[in-house]
Order: sequence, then structure tokens, then C-alpha cells
Amino acid sequence: MPQKKTIIATNGQGLYEFTDEARRFVRESGMSEGLLTVFVRHTSCSLLIQENADPDVRRDLKVFFHRLVPPSSDASMGWVSHTLEGPDDMPAHIKAALTAVSIGVPVSDGKPVLGTWQGLYLFEHRDHPHRREIVLHLSP
Repeated sequence: MPQKKTIIATNGQGLYEFTDEARRFVRESGMSEGLLTVFVRHTSCSLLIQENADPDVRRDLKVFFHRLVPPSSDASMGWVSHTLEGPDDMPAHIKAALTAVSIGVPVSDGKPVLGTWQGLYLFEHRDHPHRREIVLHLSP
């Protein structure tokens, strides 16, 4: 069963698309039918399948999650005790808990079965740049 690790360099909070890399991995595997499992090996970022046509969608999602879970320096987050790694750390863990660290995508005719406007994204929840490891795994 083919498997690949890939690194996505982030520049702070936001969505980073890697759909083309996943498509290339599936195509190069030679497998025509199966399941692509995507897994991120971190606790302060997550994965999403989201619209890849209008960048406003990515911006609005980032703003929504910031409003939903503000930095721990915000007065509404006074209950947070995990603050040693900065005001963005515990909120990043909460955002990751609300989303997914693993996604399954069917593969048919040698391609991930994504909708017309769907893309695969790493959702970075930390303020500073990171190097995030994603594992792509294809099974029959």
C-alpha cells in the first residue's frame, strides 16, 4: 500500500491547499480504486475539505474560527490554563479538536473523488510559521 509523507510550510494561521499534491500521489501510485487517507501529525492544526474557488471562503473561515476561539489573551478566555506556548497555543488545540486530523477520500479511475469546487487543506491554527507533516496513505 503506497504511503507518502509531505511537509507543508505555513506562514501563520490560515488554509493551505495541497489538493494537487494528493492528486499527484494517487496518480503516481497506479491504483485506480481505493481510499486515500490523509492524516496530519500535529495537535495545533487540522485538515479540511473546503471550497477552492473563492478565496473569501478561506478568509471567512479563518475569521469565524478566530471569533469562535479567540487568543487566550482575550478576556473571554480567562479560564484557559495552558498558556506557556503563547496566547495562540491553547486556542489552536481547541480549533483542531473541533475539526479533523484525518480525512478519507474515495479514489476512482485513479483520481480522488472530490467535488468540482472541493480542495484539501491544512488548516494552520498557530500564529507563527510551522512545518507540518502530512501522511498520505492509499489503500485498495
